[in-house]
Amino acid sequence: MSATDDGAGLPRPTPSQLAWQNMELGLFLHFQMFTFYAPAWTDGAPSPSPDLFQPKKLDCDQWMEAAVAMGAKYAILTAKHYEGFCLWPTDVYDFSVKQSSWRGGKGDVVGDFIAACHRHHIKPGLYYSTSGNLHYHVVEGGLVKSGDKAEQARYAEVCEKQLRELWTRYGELTEVWFDGGVRSPEDGGPHVGELLHELQPKAIVFGYGCPNQINWVGNEDGVAPDPCWATGSPDGKSWAPAECDVPIRRTQWRWQPGEENLVQTRDHLVDLYYRSVGHNCNLLLNANPNTDGLVPEPDMTRYHEFGHEIARRFGKPIAATQGDGEVIDLVLPHPATVDHMVMMEDIARGERVREYSLRAQVNGLWQIVGEGTCIGHKKIDRIKPVTASHFRLKLMKSAATPHIKSFALYHVG
Repeated sequence: MSATDDGAGLPRPTPSQLAWQNMELGLFLHFQMFTFYAPAWTDGAPSPSPDLFQPKKLDCDQWMEAAVAMGAKYAILTAKHYEGFCLWPTDVYDFSVKQSSWRGGKGDVVGDFIAACHRHHIKPGLYYSTSGNLHYHVVEGGLVKSGDKAEQARYAEVCEKQLRELWTRYGELTEVWFDGGVRSPEDGGPHVGELLHELQPKAIVFGYGCPNQINWVGNEDGVAPDPCWATGSPDGKSWAPAECDVPIRRTQWRWQPGEENLVQTRDHLVDLYYRSVGHNCNLLLNANPNTDGLVPEPDMTRYHEFGHEIARRFGKPIAATQGDGEVIDLVLPHPATVDHMVMMEDIARGERVREYSLRAQVNGLWQIVGEGTCIGHKKIDRIKPVTASHFRLKLMKSAATPHIKSFALYHVG
C-alpha cells in the first residue's frame, strides 16, 4: 500500500476532538441574571442588584434529567454571559452569586452544575463571554466602551483571572465556549491560549483557534449543510468539526414567562438531529431553567419525547457491518424493508470518502437508492423504502483507502 493509500498527510482529529464527536449530543444551559430581569438591560443602565438572582428551588440534578432524557453526553452552562454576572463566587469583582442573598451569599451554581454532571455521567463544559460584559461596559468585540487602553488592559486581566478561577476550581472540562470569539492580546484581549495550554489542555474549544477547536456551523437553527466536512472542505488542512446550537424554544435562548407555546415540536427536533448529527456534526440543544432554577415541565417533556424517538429509530439496526475498501456489502438472511442507511467512517484515520452511493439488489438487479459525498463521523440517509436482502455501500471516490466503522440498515417506518 502506498503512502497515499495509507492516508499520509490527511488531517486527523486530536484525541479530544475524536471523543467529542463520538458524544454527538450536548445540552446547552442558558441560565443567568437575564432569567430574572426583563427586559434585559443595555449598556449605560445600572447593573441590576445581585439580589434579583434568587433560584430558590435550584436543582442541577433535574437539569441532568433533561440531558439524560435527550441522550446528551455533555452539557455546557453559561457561567458568565454578556451581562457580566458570574454564577460562581468570583473574587475578581462584585457582581456574582457571592453578592446575592441567595443561599446567604454562599451559593455556587457552577459548582452545583459540575457536581451534578459527574453524578449523572455527563461531561461538563462552561461558557464564558470575553466579547461582552455590560457590568464592565464592554459592549462589542471585547472592547471597553471608553476606548481607554489602560481600562482595556484591566478588562483583559479580569478575563484572565476569572478564566483561571473557572479552569482551576472545578476540575477537567470537556468543552469551553467563547461566544463571539476572543480578541487577540495584540488588540487588547486576554491571553487565552497560554491559559488553555496550562489549565485545560484537553478541552474542546468553541470560538478560539487552537488544536482542539471546533467551529460554529454558521446559524442558530441547529442544522448543518450537506456536505459538512470536519476540515471545512474536502481539501482542508486542519480538523475543526462543527457544532450546531439551537434553542429548545423558537428564537429564545433565555426563559421568559408565558412562552410555553415556543417549545419546538418533537418532530422538528428529530429533523434537526438528521441535519446535524446526521450531517457529521454535533447537536447542542438549549435548555432555559426558570426563576425557580428548574427546567420547565413542557420543555422537560420534549427532551424525553425527543430522546425516546431517536432511540426508537436508531437504537437497534436491522443489520450492520464494517470494512475497508471501495465496496462494503451487507447480506441479510431474509429480505427486509429498509428506509434509512447510516454510515460512519473511522475518523481517527481522517475523512477519506469523497463520493458514495447506496445500492440494493432487487430482483437480481442493483438499484441506486441514495448517494452523497461526505460521510465523516456519521451520515444518515433517508431513502425510499426498499425491500431486499443484499445492500451495498459503494465508495466511488476517496482520498485514501476508506475505513468504514459502521454501515447499518434501519426501518424507521
